[in-house]
Amino acid sequence: MEKLIEAIVEKLQEFFIEAIENNLNTMFNDVNTKVGTIATEVGTTPQGWNGSVFSMIKNLSDTVILPIAGIILTYVLCYELIHMVMQKNHGNDMEFWEFFVYFVKMWIAVWIVSHTFDLTMAVFDVGQSIVASASGVIGGSTSIDASSVINTMKTTMQTMKLSELFLLMVETWIVGFGMKILSVLITVILYGRMIEIYCVCSVSPIPFATLANREWGSIGTNYLKGLFALAFQGFFIMVCVGIYAVLIASMNVSGDVHMALFSIMAYTVILCFSLFHTGTVSKSIFNAH
Repeated sequence: MEKLIEAIVEKLQEFFIEAIENNLNTMFNDVNTKVGTIATEVGTTPQGWNGSVFSMIKNLSDTVILPIAGIILTYVLCYELIHMVMQKNHGNDMEFWEFFVYFVKMWIAVWIVSHTFDLTMAVFDVGQSIVASASGVIGGSTSIDASSVINTMKTTMQTMKLSELFLLMVETWIVGFGMKILSVLITVILYGRMIEIYCVCSVSPIPFATLANREWGSIGTNYLKGLFALAFQGFFIMVCVGIYAVLIASMNVSGDVHMALFSIMAYTVILCFSLFHTGTVSKSIFNAH
């Protein structure tokens, strides 16, 4: 009878350990895959992220927004000319060079509005270059060594009682489910940032058309701040990933298995929470509203 009970206990122990290993493998693979794609996603320009969406946004900008920007630019330049004439005693005190400066300013304003989309993409090319440089500096691996962690845990699990193994199995299910949610949230953050970039780029000619006037120029200036904030958000995302890599590398799983398991989840939660706030941090630094 005792041998039968021992055999049943042994089989249950093997079942629990195998279930825990499968849960850990699935969990670590999900996290490693998602975290590993962050650098690739943030280092991709709007042109490279999705060619079809980029073509649609560019077409909307050129055919729908650009004519409106042309009307706004015409109004701004007329307002600028009238204001300049009024300041110079209704034009009586004006000199030729002032007209020359105005026409040069007008030519520059028209050129900027005509090439707005190219200038906007140049900002994100700079952002991509910064992210690529950051990837070279951040040398730590962001992936969790699943086989090493599982082997270390397996040694500890073999000394556990059935009740402890059952509790650990339930914990791995819960943590694994939480990790899947976090993976989805990371995808939402990355895709949401890129969609925001496309939305901002689609109307770029309008704020650029206001730069020719000091009063109206605050619209264009704030737009440029927001544009650079979006481009540099990728850099702050890489900083968060670098911090995550350091935390994962310093993690010790040879002690309390339960603590190690929830530490991995805690680090991933911190990463996800930090990614959510990179946009706010970037905008606050560039004073973009």
